[in-house]
Amino acid sequence: MDVFLADLSPQLFVVTLAIAILAGVIKGMVGFAMPMVMISGLSTFLPPELALAGLILPTLVTNGMQSLRQGVGAAIESIKTFRVFLIAGLVSLLISAQFVRVLPSEVMLLLIGVPVSFFALLQLMGLQISLPKRSLGVEAGVGGFAGLIGGLSGVWGPPTVLYLTALNTEKTEQMRVQGVIYGLGAVALFFAHIGSGVMRAETLPFSVAMVPPAVLGMWLGGKVQDRIDHAMFRKATLVVLTVAALNLVRRAVMG
Repeated sequence: MDVFLADLSPQLFVVTLAIAILAGVIKGMVGFAMPMVMISGLSTFLPPELALAGLILPTLVTNGMQSLRQGVGAAIESIKTFRVFLIAGLVSLLISAQFVRVLPSEVMLLLIGVPVSFFALLQLMGLQISLPKRSLGVEAGVGGFAGLIGGLSGVWGPPTVLYLTALNTEKTEQMRVQGVIYGLGAVALFFAHIGSGVMRAETLPFSVAMVPPAVLGMWLGGKVQDRIDHAMFRKATLVVLTVAALNLVRRAVMG
């Protein structure tokens, strides 16, 4: 952390706080995208490992808030309902997190950005990708892929959102389910990156510092989310998903 403070001016530290607030606002509105916003913003002027460490605790805290908004009982039911997704995601996340230091970042970003932006754009253009009912095979596959990219980048939201949107999940339920899935994933991510060395004594204080602005932003975004209907929520979700995914592709291609 001393090295971090020596390399970062007060002005840039304020910028990191602003990025955390913005990430929180977007998450409060649509229930996801905090890791994408934070990793995209922070990694423009911070080492990738520090940017990844910075998003871990804010993601953990805000997902806990999101998953428990309707109470513990509702969160437990969501865990039971999506247990296949969670188990598949957990296994692949714990494995892939150990490769975060060897896989080229450009490959990681393309693995996330290309398929997500493609499917989100198709839906924004009117082609509805929908699943008439849940399939445990599809759920395990999507959960495994979400965990794979989550362990590498801290970003596991896009596949999850695409799956829930394809099921036409009701707004309140989708927000809660996303919080449960991301929250349990964030717990796994925290411990996985203790093992990988990303989360350590030097980076932990920075991650702690990102928590208050992220929580503030999420509170502000939640005020907006309460006022929008299901159709607007779906459209806003797809727009955020598209922008975030295309930005990841841009970073992979242009650096």
